[in-house]
Amino acid sequence: MNKLIATLVAGLFATAAFAQTPATPATPATPAAKAEMKADAKAAKAEVKAEEKVEKAAADANADKAVADAKAKKAKAKAHKKAVKAKAKAKADKAEAAIDAKADAAK
Repeated sequence: MNKLIATLVAGLFATAAFAQTPATPATPATPAAKAEMKADAKAAKAEVKAEEKVEKAAADANADKAVADAKAKKAKAKAHKKAVKAKAKAKADKAEAAIDAKADAAK
């Protein structure tokens, strides 16, 4: 147990000493490094633009789908209304025919 505690304390001192070492001063970037950074920035920018185009296309597709769904719902509602109206008319015609048949039978 004492060895374990001694190892932990030694590790603590080692990390504390490592954390206190002065940072090395940054060296100025060379022209080749600058060009490489510039190329990386351009590539990243192109990648972002490509992602934006994909997202825009997906959003447009979703909007088109929503419009198509709305049109389909409207057409379905219109067809349903027309069917209900035709069914009611058929029922009324049947009732009228029955009344006419009773009247003819009564004569």
